[in-house]
Amino acid sequence: MRLGVMFERDLPPESLIPFARSLDDTQVEDLWVVEDLGWTGSISSAATALAVTERLRVGIGIAPAPLRNPALLAMELGNLARVHPHRLAAGIGHGVQDWMRRVGALAPSPLALLEETVVAVRALLRGETVTLEGRAVRLDGVSLVHPPAVPPPVLAGVVRPRSLELSGRVAQGTILPEGFGPERVGEAREMIVAGGGKDGHELVVFVHLYVGDDPERVREAVRPAAVGQAGFLGVAPEDVPMAAGSAGEAADVVRSLWEAGADTVVLRPVGPEPLEHVDRVLAALR
Repeated sequence: MRLGVMFERDLPPESLIPFARSLDDTQVEDLWVVEDLGWTGSISSAATALAVTERLRVGIGIAPAPLRNPALLAMELGNLARVHPHRLAAGIGHGVQDWMRRVGALAPSPLALLEETVVAVRALLRGETVTLEGRAVRLDGVSLVHPPAVPPPVLAGVVRPRSLELSGRVAQGTILPEGFGPERVGEAREMIVAGGGKDGHELVVFVHLYVGDDPERVREAVRPAAVGQAGFLGVAPEDVPMAAGSAGEAADVVRSLWEAGADTVVLRPVGPEPLEHVDRVLAALR
């Protein structure tokens, strides 16, 4: 069981450096960075975090397949993996469809594009020469000149049943967004297995974090995140699970996700002082 922390997209990008260095001195195993339209690029964020830390695994959560040609994505990931072996986890997803529309990158078949991108990127990272005439991806004799000795795991960031089965079929892991409680985590694991996911297929679950002793203040602090994620998932805000409340309550939520089948739980702290919340939940988890 692994514990990770997300670098919140609203924080100033330059604060990633002290944030990553601080996490490197804790019991946290992972630091995850995001790639959301208009915020920051995940590859540059991952490179920065890897360069200023010594032991953390840095996860990309997630690079949208419509914005990333698979050859270029493999070149970037392979470079990071060569320089920082065993310390990268590469997440690829469909991308938020409205965002993809706004940049002219909507895919006619998001499922085909994601599957073919994951297959191509994994093969390139293994050092293979790839020729692929797919529905969405076309490569003609492409290979990496400097493939990594240790290819990083490629995970699919997905939500819906067909995408979860796809992840089990072609990816080495699956990333679930904030809002998946223990029951939904268990259901997702079953769909991944139905798609062919085997032992070793890593299930990563994101969850919002806010630690406080005043229940009303906690509710007010997490409400914007709950409302936003509820809209994305199509559920009511009160149905979005969060690691929120006292340090013990937050720790119990993390444990429940591990027990439901999550291999890695990634905390997404809410508020301007994220590391304070992380420190408190770490103390409770000990």
